[in-house]
Amino acid sequence: MIALITSNPFLQRLSEGGTGMYFILIAFLLSIVFIVLAFIKKNKNVRSSNKMIGLAAESSLVALVMGCLASVMGIIELFDMLEAIGETRPDLFAAGIKVSLLTITFGLFSFTVARIGILAYKWSLNSGDNK
Repeated sequence: MIALITSNPFLQRLSEGGTGMYFILIAFLLSIVFIVLAFIKKNKNVRSSNKMIGLAAESSLVALVMGCLASVMGIIELFDMLEAIGETRPDLFAAGIKVSLLTITFGLFSFTVARIGILAYKWSLNSGDNK
């Protein structure tokens, strides 16, 4: 299992970002599942499809907010560590900032991908009305 994490750059970054990254990943995957379900149900049940898109929007927003929260928590942990050590070393400071930036980046990525999916769904509804 350790060899799989160290050999895959995505899994390596995911584990570097801390536990917040896994919560963001769950919210991201939920967004994707809701978008796929909305596309599947689009022609059969429009009300259910719109509900799925609403859930995708909410879960993408949760991913973004969790990324922000984990980023702030990472910066707080960085300052706690620097306070405990008593000295500011650039390598430790850079590592702490990198970890906090990983979470916000993944949260932003998750939000953007889900929003593009939602936009594609809404565009497909509008293009279907013109036929």
